[in-house]
Amino acid sequence: MAGGDYEEEEQQTPLLQTSPHELTGNVWTALAHIITGVIGSGVLSLAWSMAQLGWIAGPLSLLVFAFFTLVSASFICDVHLYANPNNGTTTMNRSYLQAVQTILGYKNGLVCGCLVYFSIFKTGVVYTITSGISMRAIKQSNCYHKEGHDAACEYEDTYYMLLFGIVQIVASQIPNIFHTKWLSIIAATMSFTYSFIGMGLGLAQVVGQGKIEGSINGITTTNPTQKVWLIAQALGDIAFSFTFSLILLEIQSTLKSPPSQKVTMKKASTIAIFTTTFFYLCCGGSGYAAFGDSTPGNLLTGFGFYEPFWLIDFGNACIVVHLVGGYQIYSQTLFAIVEGWYAEKFPQSVLTRDVGSLKILDYVFEVNPLRLCFRSTYVILTMAVGIIFPYFNQVVAFAGSVIFWPLTIYFPVEMYFVHNNILPWSTKWILLRIYTIFCLLVTLYILAGSIQGLITERFG
Repeated sequence: MAGGDYEEEEQQTPLLQTSPHELTGNVWTALAHIITGVIGSGVLSLAWSMAQLGWIAGPLSLLVFAFFTLVSASFICDVHLYANPNNGTTTMNRSYLQAVQTILGYKNGLVCGCLVYFSIFKTGVVYTITSGISMRAIKQSNCYHKEGHDAACEYEDTYYMLLFGIVQIVASQIPNIFHTKWLSIIAATMSFTYSFIGMGLGLAQVVGQGKIEGSINGITTTNPTQKVWLIAQALGDIAFSFTFSLILLEIQSTLKSPPSQKVTMKKASTIAIFTTTFFYLCCGGSGYAAFGDSTPGNLLTGFGFYEPFWLIDFGNACIVVHLVGGYQIYSQTLFAIVEGWYAEKFPQSVLTRDVGSLKILDYVFEVNPLRLCFRSTYVILTMAVGIIFPYFNQVVAFAGSVIFWPLTIYFPVEMYFVHNNILPWSTKWILLRIYTIFCLLVTLYILAGSIQGLITERFG
């Protein structure tokens, strides 16, 4: 099907009106959703990643992963509407998993489903860990300011993770992603705020010390093998920072038309990726320039500087608020899949009937037993895993490595082949196969390094 014909069909198809919710989204709401999902806890690890890679490989790696993400986003946007050549039907894919099942078949959908569930769950775990670290950092900052920098201001993350979990149990009662627009706008604002704070503090440190730290080769270690593993973990952190393919089609389903949802989503994705890449380069570069070989794993909680303490507190508070929203943007995808399956399987179940209401800010949401029990259990599980493995950089690298290749590279490319009827051994087919294999090798390297890091941290 020609690109122009497809564009025309997308604008005219009646499927766009089948959503039970009024479609009011535009490029700005889509941008807010993406920024909320992309600029998350991963940005805090980029200075550390830059320190492992050095001044040339660090920025270059960020740009390469940004390119991978842009290609993936373009492929996924195209399959929101899929015209099946076998039966002549047109399907609106409202989720990543639905797209894989519709275009690539049941077996691929089954594998994708496992990876999707794992990806969403690991994001919840990482956000729980990060929020706990940030809340603890606020307590430490106040303690150092009051007692002095030599004081023993050490606190456990566990209690703060529990607090974050309680907030998420309440926030998880929001029915679906259509009701999270206000949460995404707040969260996106917070992500920009703490990114600017991180950049500002790093630049202030550079100005104060009168020189730029760091080197072309990155941090030097006495053990070359350890350097290889650290580079793998650094690449894993970068991969995690750019992952948002899972939520793209859900966001696209909220957009109004005209212009076509595909056009709006591609525009929002492009703006979001360029924006996040700019912030990543600035945050990672300023942090590495400030601290060099002593760059902390988490930029705002490493305490390379203690003053102004109120600004560090505010930056960490922004992180927590952002992660409350980011957790929901990702988790609502899983909630919708599981609860939709249950409602279809057991349409008469009493668990799906509303039994009360919950007011969050000015919004009143209906509560039913299935939503309350399943979502609360899910939050508790992410919180429990975070408490058991509270190793920020290693967990982020592992999370990025497991899902990067299949969800960001493999499935989007395979769907592109089917959707555009790319012939085997054509020039485009060969180039995309080389692209897929190269990314697979990089991912396997990252996975090995992240596992080594987790084992080392956990068992010494």
